[in-house]
Amino acid sequence: MTQKKLNELKALLAEVNDLNNAAAVLGWDQATYMPAGGSPARGRQMATLAKVAQEKFIDKRVGKLLDGLAKYEESLPYDSDDASYIRVTRHDYERALKVPPAFLAELNIHGAESYQTWTEARPANDFARVRPNLEKTLDLSRKLADFFPGYEHIADPLIDFADYGMKASSIRALFKELRENLVPIVKAITSQTPADDSCLRKHYPEAEQMKFGEDVVRQLGYDFNRGRIDKTHHPFMTSFSIGDVRITTRVKEDFLGETLFSNVHEAGHAMYEQGNDPAHEGTPLAGGTSAGVHESQSRLWENIVGRSRGFWEYFFPILQSKFPEQLKGVSLDQFYRAINKVEKSLIRTDADEVTYNLHVMLRLDFELQLLEGKLSIRDLPEAWHERFESDFGIVPPNDSDGVLQDVHWYGGIIGGAFQGYTLGNVMSALFYGEALKAHPEIPNEMKQGRFGTLHSWLTQNIYRHGRKYTAPELVKKVTGADLTIQPYIRYLKEKYGALYTL
Repeated sequence: MTQKKLNELKALLAEVNDLNNAAAVLGWDQATYMPAGGSPARGRQMATLAKVAQEKFIDKRVGKLLDGLAKYEESLPYDSDDASYIRVTRHDYERALKVPPAFLAELNIHGAESYQTWTEARPANDFARVRPNLEKTLDLSRKLADFFPGYEHIADPLIDFADYGMKASSIRALFKELRENLVPIVKAITSQTPADDSCLRKHYPEAEQMKFGEDVVRQLGYDFNRGRIDKTHHPFMTSFSIGDVRITTRVKEDFLGETLFSNVHEAGHAMYEQGNDPAHEGTPLAGGTSAGVHESQSRLWENIVGRSRGFWEYFFPILQSKFPEQLKGVSLDQFYRAINKVEKSLIRTDADEVTYNLHVMLRLDFELQLLEGKLSIRDLPEAWHERFESDFGIVPPNDSDGVLQDVHWYGGIIGGAFQGYTLGNVMSALFYGEALKAHPEIPNEMKQGRFGTLHSWLTQNIYRHGRKYTAPELVKKVTGADLTIQPYIRYLKEKYGALYTL
């Protein structure tokens, strides 16, 4: 009888999963190939799928089956597949019950329309055009939070969607400690003459960049039999199944780093999902456990691996052979310093490792202020310019490089969108440190273009679990301790202490 109930639950949830993945295909298409005229219909189509999926998921049969499986769950080890399946499903179900399907449909329709408006407003530097959309997004975000009464801060339910178990208070505390450690490092480095990165800012044809970037991520472990790369406005990874995990990128022919590090970043996300246990296919256990853990993998591969000297001891001669004229006379040391240049900059996605988290903290603070009602959408561009000048000592010349630069608020909700990036940076150093303890040969292998040991360790210890553990549980399981910023700060000081005088 128990197995029958479990099988019935899995069959119901497989349908929900199929509907959500079909919606994800539509979202990917909108961001890659869809003509602009398709936007209104696409919003309606995605809303329909989201509404039907939500209705199926919160069906009373699902609740009854979960209740009927409660004793079975209690009899199993906490981390068994069946217990984890029931536990994660119950968490998702109880959360989904609180959000009416009609509201979810409205949110999806608005998100699709807002995204399309943003793709037109940003290149036109026209915040006024997208402001009404953003005002509605803020209103909908507050309504979404209010479906979860009893919160300490209005952002808590929204943060919980992305980073389960985290709250505004705990993130503020962690960010405060991190900021106190980062600011002196940033000041010490940016007071010096910045590295010369002119070698990256020559003409690099798109086709050759795309080919090199594809070759690199294939060697890292991204499986092209279960994935592909396409161009978009703002790079992302999306998963339709463990067998179909796609990444997107963008190209600047006058800047070599854009495509390459975008590819490696998104491949880090994708390898996480490709590495899920195949037994989790079509279940709530498939995917990544939180935005922070997911980001830890993209940042680990992009920065700790992809911007390391050992990585380029192998790849730089290959890159020089692809672009002999552009990199003529450029040494490995010059190139290594160029890709690790630290400077105060306007764009988050282009920011170096040292200043990057200051961009995230700025955005989190704005999210909290907007949700609290302390800041209006109308005043956001001016507030952005003032805060940016205060934190970075530079003023954005326009809104395209200011408040319009990130897609998150324009295609999703306001709240919970950004903290995962910094949590991921912190976790990336934690996880990489544990990999080195188990396999101290990893740095030498990277110098030879071999990444299998690191990829296998990450698959065994992180990827295969999918959503089985919460982020705090996973950190504790992998490291034996709670989340701490110290390994990350130590990594930054060691790496940049060798590049700059600290």
